[in-house]
Amino acid sequence: MSVVHQLSPGWLLDHLSFINNINYQVHQHHEPCCSRSEPSTSVHLDSMSSFGSSAKFIASDSTTKPENDDGGNCEVFMQQYIFRSELFDITKPYITSAVHKECQQNNENEDLMNGVKKEISISTLGKKRKRCVVFNQGELDAMEYHEKIRGLILDGSSQIIQEGLKSGFLRPLSEKRDKCNEPIALPLDTCNLSELCEMAKHLPSLNEMEVLTLQLVENDISVTEQDLFSRIVENNSNFTKMITLMGQKYLVPPKSSFLLSDISCMHPLLNCKKTYDVIVIDPPWQNKSVKRSNRYSYLSPLQIKQIPVPKLAAPNCLVIIWVTNRQKHLRFVKEELYPSWSVEIVAEWHWLKITNSGEFVFPLDSPHKKPYEGLILGRFQEKTALPLRNMLPIPDHKLIVSVPCTLHSHKPPLAEVLKDYIKPDGECLELFARNLQPGWTSWGNEVLKFQHMDYFIALESRS
Repeated sequence: MSVVHQLSPGWLLDHLSFINNINYQVHQHHEPCCSRSEPSTSVHLDSMSSFGSSAKFIASDSTTKPENDDGGNCEVFMQQYIFRSELFDITKPYITSAVHKECQQNNENEDLMNGVKKEISISTLGKKRKRCVVFNQGELDAMEYHEKIRGLILDGSSQIIQEGLKSGFLRPLSEKRDKCNEPIALPLDTCNLSELCEMAKHLPSLNEMEVLTLQLVENDISVTEQDLFSRIVENNSNFTKMITLMGQKYLVPPKSSFLLSDISCMHPLLNCKKTYDVIVIDPPWQNKSVKRSNRYSYLSPLQIKQIPVPKLAAPNCLVIIWVTNRQKHLRFVKEELYPSWSVEIVAEWHWLKITNSGEFVFPLDSPHKKPYEGLILGRFQEKTALPLRNMLPIPDHKLIVSVPCTLHSHKPPLAEVLKDYIKPDGECLELFARNLQPGWTSWGNEVLKFQHMDYFIALESRS
C-alpha cells in the first residue's frame, strides 16, 4: 500500500513502503556448493504450432543443478531485498525560504499578471547590492499559473501534512536524530541502458509480424542483448527474478513485464496487439538545464506527438502525462498533444514534494524551482466506445503529497490513487519508465535503471 492518508484535497503517499511491499524475494543457491558450475543460459522456443504467430520464448538455465558432495542438490534459500531507505531520507529543504525573500508588492504582482514587464529589485541574502531582473513572457505566464493554484496547494497540503504529523508518519525535524549532512553515495551507472538501446538499433531485427515474448523461468538468468531488446520480457511468477545484462544484475518483480528500447524500436509492444486501460507517460521534456547538463536525452514536441498512444489505448483508456511547470509544455499537452491522440482532458493534478518533516522541498513562491509538478489526466475517446459505468468521475486539482526519492525522475506510484477511476484488473502501461511495478508493463530506454541491485539491500536470508 502506498497511500498513508486520503483526505478530500488528495493523498499522502509512502513511496518507499510501496517499493518494499513488492515481493522482492529471489530463490538462490548457496555459493559454496554452487560455485563449481557456472550456469549458461539458452532460450527455448515453445511449440510454434500451438501459439501460431504468438510465439513465446522461455529463458531458463540450461545447466543441471549443481550437486553437493553427497550427490544431492544444493540447498536453495530465499533472499529478500529492500530498497535503500537513505534514498528517501530528505530531512531538510533543498533551498530554504530565507534565500528567496519576497520583494514584490501586491500592486507590482498585479501589473505583472497583466503582462507588463517590470524591472524588479531582488534582494539576495548576504549581499547588499541589488540586481535588476526583467521577466520574459514565459516567466510571466508561469507566475500567473502559480497564482491560480497557489492557494489550492497551500490549503490542501496543510490538511494532508497535518494529518501526516498527527499520525507520526511525518516527524518534526527536532524529533529526528542529528545526522551528518554528507552526500549519499549513489550507485555508479556502470551499465548505460540508453547507450545499449542505441547499439541495439544495429542488431538484426526480428520479423515484425512475429509476436515474441521472453518469459523468465529460472530465478537467476543471464540474457543476451538481442533477446532483451527484441522482445517483451515477462515475469509471470509470484517471485522476483534476477537477470544479468552486460555483467550487471537487475531485479524483475513478480507479475511485471517490460520492453527495453528507445522510441524508434517500439514495434514489439505494438505487435502484441494489446491495448491498455491506463497509460502513464513521463516524457523527457526539453529544457535549458537538460541541454546544458547532457544528463539525459530529450524529445522534441513533434517526437512526443508521434508516440503511438491511440494504438496502445483501449476504449476510455485513462491517459496521464507528467508535465514540468513550463507553461509551454502545459499548453502543448492541452492544446496539441491530447487532441492529436483523441484524448479529452478530464483533470489536472499536482504532485507536491515534501521533506520527512512535512516542509516543502523548495519555497512555494520560489521564482526558480517550485515544490510541485503537474499531471494532466484525460480519457481516450473512441467513436465506438461505450459510456463508462461503475466508475467515479475524476475530480480536478487533487494533490499527491510525498517525500521524493533522491534519484532523478523517480516518480511516485499512481496505481493505488487511480484504482477508483479504472476498471478492476485493468491493463496498465508506463511509457518512459525507469522502474518496474507488479501488474504493469513498462517501456523505456532506461526501464531497468532503478531495478539495479545496487539500489537494494539484501536482508538476512532464510532457507
